[in-house]
Amino acid sequence: MVSFETAKEIFEAPFLDLISKAHSVHIENHDPNVIQVSTLLSIQTGGCCEDCAYCAQSIRNKTKTPKQVITDVDTIVEAAEQAKKLGSTRLCIGASGRLPDPQIFKVACQAITKIKEIGLETCLTMGMLNEQQAANLKRHGLDYYNHNVDTSPEYYGKIITTRTLEERIQTIRLVQKHGIKVCTGGILGMGETNDDRIKMLVLLANLDEPPASISINRLVKIPGTRLEDAPEIDPFDFVRCIALARILMPKSVVRMSAGRESMSDELQALCFLTGASAIFGGVKLLTVSNTEVDLKLMERLNLRLLQCQAPICYLTSSESC
Repeated sequence: MVSFETAKEIFEAPFLDLISKAHSVHIENHDPNVIQVSTLLSIQTGGCCEDCAYCAQSIRNKTKTPKQVITDVDTIVEAAEQAKKLGSTRLCIGASGRLPDPQIFKVACQAITKIKEIGLETCLTMGMLNEQQAANLKRHGLDYYNHNVDTSPEYYGKIITTRTLEERIQTIRLVQKHGIKVCTGGILGMGETNDDRIKMLVLLANLDEPPASISINRLVKIPGTRLEDAPEIDPFDFVRCIALARILMPKSVVRMSAGRESMSDELQALCFLTGASAIFGGVKLLTVSNTEVDLKLMERLNLRLLQCQAPICYLTSSESC
């Protein structure tokens, strides 16, 4: 078990020492010159009954995001094929709501099977699951289930009141029980302290099984949400969080998710140096814009994109992507 005190000592180490340690852990467990890219597709947007303070999809916020659904499996598969052409190795399917809508869940299961056939990994986020749903997703070949914890246990109630943190942990445990890899993480910059950020990562590190993928989001301040005026997170604190995630969970993939479009090339490079080895590509993450995969930045940093073709994964240089 990782203690908060130990994690805080790591987090507060001299910055250059922390960077050096994180990079050493990273190169021991991963190829530091390879970046994995995922694409996110929302098949059910808006109309969510939860009260997450950061989210444009909540009916409790003043964003008025229209509810939209995609129920055509072929449309989802076409999006997957396009994502593959652009260098993604995984399609992440998102659906708003506290619980899966039965019809949308059925569509997602059918799409997962077809996406696997074209050589992409699959990830799904649909809220809380029950035993039957988790077993069904495993049967259809789902690789990852995303379910973020968002923040520390102490700060959680200031962000969300309609779903407890323990309910989120229960879903994570259920997914792992059925042999599906977990993608989980949180959002930085919601007004939380560095202690909260450390506690969130300690929570993830102390799960029965460390998450296969850790999603680190930088808050995108959306007008109409309760966090539209949240203070900016210090860029170096963001890097420290990436470094701590890498050190506490050395085998996990650390992904820079939402908010990357507001990050400079230099900040992204620091994150790659300290252990981030995955990003989201494409033009949109659910309801917020996202930076297209910047092949020029990858080329400048001599990074390669991971590509995947069933049944074998292989690496290719950025020039051929």
